[in-house]
Amino acid sequence: MPDNSLSQSGVDQSSFNQPTWRNALAGLQMLFVAFGALVLMPLITGLDPSVALFTAGIGTLIFQFITKQQVPIFLASSFVFIAPIAYSVQTWGIAAAMGSLFVSGLVYVAIAALVAVRGAGFLHRLMPPVVTGPIIMVIGLSLAPIAVNMAMGKTGDGAAELFPYIDSLIVSMSALLTTLLVATLGKGIFRLLPIMAGVFVGYIMASIMGMVSTEAVASSEWFAIPNFITPEFNLAAILFMLPVAIAPAIEHVGDILAIGSVTGKDYTKKPGLHRTLLGDGIATSTAALLGGPPNTTYSEVTGAVMLTKMFNPRIMLWAACFAIILAFVAKFGIALQTIPAPVMGGILILLFGSIAGVGMNILVKAQVDLADQRNLVIVSTTLVFGIGGMAIGNSDFSLQGISLCGLVAVTMNLLLPQTKTDNDSLEQEQAIAKDLIDHNRS
Repeated sequence: MPDNSLSQSGVDQSSFNQPTWRNALAGLQMLFVAFGALVLMPLITGLDPSVALFTAGIGTLIFQFITKQQVPIFLASSFVFIAPIAYSVQTWGIAAAMGSLFVSGLVYVAIAALVAVRGAGFLHRLMPPVVTGPIIMVIGLSLAPIAVNMAMGKTGDGAAELFPYIDSLIVSMSALLTTLLVATLGKGIFRLLPIMAGVFVGYIMASIMGMVSTEAVASSEWFAIPNFITPEFNLAAILFMLPVAIAPAIEHVGDILAIGSVTGKDYTKKPGLHRTLLGDGIATSTAALLGGPPNTTYSEVTGAVMLTKMFNPRIMLWAACFAIILAFVAKFGIALQTIPAPVMGGILILLFGSIAGVGMNILVKAQVDLADQRNLVIVSTTLVFGIGGMAIGNSDFSLQGISLCGLVAVTMNLLLPQTKTDNDSLEQEQAIAKDLIDHNRS
């Protein structure tokens, strides 16, 4: 039945009254929108894209169950975790990385419990924009060498050359240029597919350059069970990953406010921010149990919801089911793994730069005054620790990169004396979201 609260808010009800087959097609479209980014993350980190598809579908079903099918959200791989996962896989192996991600999902669950008891205000006090902004900038900028190396035909760490330099540049720049043009000049639904368009054009160019081998695809079975992996629990890997989980939790609040402004509902009250955080957390832990990347709300899908006015959460159930089915098409998963490194490298140049841009935008929107010595100390120390590769510890255990700079930023924010009132409280963000909701209703 249609949601009466939506009717009263003046939101278009057409998507709630559609026949089942139209909801199914809409769900397929939502998966199509999320698809490029969904499979790119596992390809970069060495995980199985078929497992990522399966866990994205399962995660979305879990989220919709916990939130009582009230939020039109699709969950899939989180780019914030790319660098930590890549490092964990390289250092401790995939199984240990999955164990650390399982525990990271439990961090979401713990935060959800705190939100249910104390409200969402403590999240902002723990990680205000002066903390989250530079942490997210570090996530993007620390990944820059990986993107550039892959664009030049090397492995992500630059240790080996996979393809000739000139050929790689032609392929990577064609993928980058296509992604840029679609993102800026595309119309309607096509503007939401820049990554997929870039992969498509880059793959064609790579095929022309002789970089693509389809022998594995031809020799594989049509259908097979994805390569699920059982996690192992390594204390060093877990402690490395835990601080990373906090920043996406803060981002989650913004995502929920964003989809609420699109649909005309305040999801922080119904079903409640504690439920949406809980859904994300359990979905992430479930994905890790199967060998999949952590799940998060997808801004691409939010954009598609805004464009198509498809506000019915049941559409996301269809998208989840299609993702699960596609995960068992073995030839499809193997075909994704034939995408050459230069294709992904070209797209990652824009993608990782965009992550850094998001962090910068957080500081700008929050009007963080870097002339204030307290703010300058937090931002500058976080950036240099994260990008410079500062490490604290020994051969048995060390904190470095994103985990170290995140811990340092949070600690400095809590311990350094306040020199001025923070003008960016969570209550103000919610007031802005309420204004947007009221505007949509009018």
